[in-house]
Amino acid sequence: MKFAVIALVAATMTAGAASASDKVTDVDYLKANRCKGLATSIDGVVDPASLNSFIKAERGTRAAYVITRGDEEFAKARREAKSADRKERLTAELTTACQAYLGAPTNVAKQ
Repeated sequence: MKFAVIALVAATMTAGAASASDKVTDVDYLKANRCKGLATSIDGVVDPASLNSFIKAERGTRAAYVITRGDEEFAKARREAKSADRKERLTAELTTACQAYLGAPTNVAKQ
């Protein structure tokens, strides 16, 4: 009987930890803004509209300073993407790290 109670408590704690990890953090919000900035400057890699949808959905739960910082990350990424010598590295970032903010894999732009 004790084993069953312990197993039930452990399962409940594990489920709670799993659902907590699904929440989008402020850092994720900032990274998504960076990805949107890259996607708007590097054509044909990722659809910026899907990133915009993610950002709009998450924007309402953020503090004003996080939203401002997200806008700054967007602008900084756009400037960075204009550099031809960084384009390969930034394209790789779009096709790897930024995929987490797209939702379904169908949101990747066709080349």
